Amino acid sequence: MAFDELVVSFFVDEIVGGFFVSVPPGHVACIFDRGRGVLPQVWGPGLHIKIPFWQIAKLFNAQILEYTIIEGFDTSKKEALGDKVINATLKDNELIQIEGSILFKLDKSKAPELWENIGENFVSKVVRPVSRSRIRSVLSEVNSQQLAAYRTQVEKKIKDELNSIFKDKGLVCEGFLLSEVKLLGDPSTPKDDKVLLEK
Repeated sequence: MAFDELVVSFFVDEIVGGFFVSVPPGHVACIFDRGRGVLPQVWGPGLHIKIPFWQIAKLFNAQILEYTIIEGFDTSKKEALGDKVINATLKDNELIQIEGSILFKLDKSKAPELWENIGENFVSKVVRPVSRSRIRSVLSEVNSQQLAAYRTQVEKKIKDELNSIFKDKGLVCEGFLLSEVKLLGDPSTPKDDKVLLEK
């Protein structure tokens, strides 16, 4: 390729293409302006115009995402949407292991604030540590019989606890669902573990 063709190709991609931001359905875009910082407006789906070189667009997924808590989940990727099983102690000092799902989404109106204050790594900085802490906290308030009898109320309480922290960070918890709860017996062997709740 000749040098002049390379220059023209670069010009077309960076100048002409740099004017537009295409936001797909289920996403929003935020703009970083080199003069004014992260702008407060949020762009919804569609084609938008920005200033090339001077403004940088960042797309965020605004759909409901599932954060899965399961045994064997690989947490080596910090931003993976999930976590390994959570161990907790109930009010009656029973040790349990839980699996479940958190349904959450981005609060579209707070996307610029999230980008500016937390960045793109909100799973490792907010969702994972907050979910571990709040789930353990709620479960420490109930005993094994209450957990089995009032599953729906426990799930709602965990959802409310997550939302109390998520809302300030620009996230919304749509729901928390328990899929399995095991009562753990002797830590050295899984033989005496007993499933208390399952799907």
